[in-house]
Amino acid sequence: MKPFKKRRRGGITATFESGEAHLLASLSGQVVELLRDRNGADESSADPLAAQLGMGGPSLPPEDPVLRRLLPDAYRDDEEDAGEFRRFTERSLTSAKVHHAETLIGSLVDGGLTFGATPGESPVEVELNPDEVQSWLRALTDVRLSLAVRLGIDEEEDILLVGQSEDEAIAAMGEIYDWLGYVQETLIAALD
Repeated sequence: MKPFKKRRRGGITATFESGEAHLLASLSGQVVELLRDRNGADESSADPLAAQLGMGGPSLPPEDPVLRRLLPDAYRDDEEDAGEFRRFTERSLTSAKVHHAETLIGSLVDGGLTFGATPGESPVEVELNPDEVQSWLRALTDVRLSLAVRLGIDEEEDILLVGQSEDEAIAAMGEIYDWLGYVQETLIAALD
């Protein structure tokens, strides 16, 4: 990856190897799938007006720990208020998160990512406008939060433990978690 940098004529760009772009798209796609599994399609709502207003979502927290992290309770000390708040806000929060992840994937496609192509082919160059930068930052945060939950990362020390794991799959996911942090850092640095 060539880190994000600001262009003189506007916009922020970065270049990803094809395999990196596929990884970003895949992880973001998994977040989209998870969120849609939770809330489903809008047309399945019993109250179409409530769905149009972003209301009428579930009142119980998700059972999946990743979804609980992505869609946390607003009131940890009051289950009833937390449920009521969730009912009125979860669908709009889910829609926003899906939009951000899809924006990230769309930027990669616009930059040359093709699905079905063999990773290792042409690099993917993305150019982001200010709205896309915000979507990327939020989507990367959601992917990193998802990985952190799956890897059991709650504190800084946990990252070291994941990196030292003898399980190659866990160690590899830890490296991906670190790399996503690097992508975020270069994007934030390019904003200055």
